[in-house]
Amino acid sequence: METAKNEKYYTYADYCTWDDDERWELIDGIAYAMAPAPTISHQSISAKLTTQLTVFLRGKPCKVLAAPVDVRLCADSDDGTVVQPDIIVVCDQSKFDPGGKSVTGAPDLVMEILSPSTARRDLVTKFRLYQKHGVSEYWTVDPDRKTVAAHTLHDGWYVTRSYDEQDSSVPVHVLDGCTIDLTEVFAL
Repeated sequence: METAKNEKYYTYADYCTWDDDERWELIDGIAYAMAPAPTISHQSISAKLTTQLTVFLRGKPCKVLAAPVDVRLCADSDDGTVVQPDIIVVCDQSKFDPGGKSVTGAPDLVMEILSPSTARRDLVTKFRLYQKHGVSEYWTVDPDRKTVAAHTLHDGWYVTRSYDEQDSSVPVHVLDGCTIDLTEVFAL
């Protein structure tokens, strides 16, 4: 269930004044409460994806980060969008806020692990948002179905390829030579 703070349009500047004990995302000025702690399955999948990406990126300039990390898709403080994807990969070091509080600009790769309370936002709202802001690759990971939809940006539109738990070599298109073993990701 999505919970909006209220009907007011919020900006990143507003967001920075909120209590750190509460987690929110802003999408087009609307504040959405983040779901409570994710399930063990969600956390396990996140850890396995992050580990595989971290191992591949060792010694390379790209960085993998797991939630929570603020991602501001636009640098304007009056912009009403800041999201906290489950996993991101950023290869352009200039996108890291010098104060270490956020990433500004589109990550190269975003992964969202679906949960019942956020699935619609991840599959529809964030899909459109990431496509609009030029996120090169966006994965939606479904723990229940043990599937991944990998959306790769081509000429401003996402092209989607689907994979399941039997796939042991799923390419990460934005990281040349990187593959993810879904048999490991979805293993108990």
